[in-house]
Amino acid sequence: QVQVVESGGGLVQAGGSLRLSCVAFGGTPSRSAVGWFRQSPGKEREFVAVVSASGGSIFYADSVKGRFTISRDNAVNTVHLQMDSLKPEDTAVYYCAARDRPNTETSVHAFDYWGQGTQVTVSS
Repeated sequence: QVQVVESGGGLVQAGGSLRLSCVAFGGTPSRSAVGWFRQSPGKEREFVAVVSASGGSIFYADSVKGRFTISRDNAVNTVHLQMDSLKPEDTAVYYCAARDRPNTETSVHAFDYWGQGTQVTVSS
């Protein structure tokens, strides 16, 4: 069983940066794409970014493109989400998710393992 654990959330002013980290315990990095999603109160969980198992394929939501960067280090089974130029509308609980396939997907239904989430709050 794969356990996904996120860390790195917090409170930051608009224009600031945060770095989220995700570790998937018990997984096989070379076989698992990893994505980040977020959810605000009253809204559905939405796709943010995804990286393939090899790291060679990456996609971003239009709303974060150019501001967020996803990366992975398979040697330590960790995926990072670097978030720069943060805006108040980025405020949400951020979830890391892993899937049992190496290719990228953007649908919440394509991911098999989810973390508990980490709160990101951006003040104006």
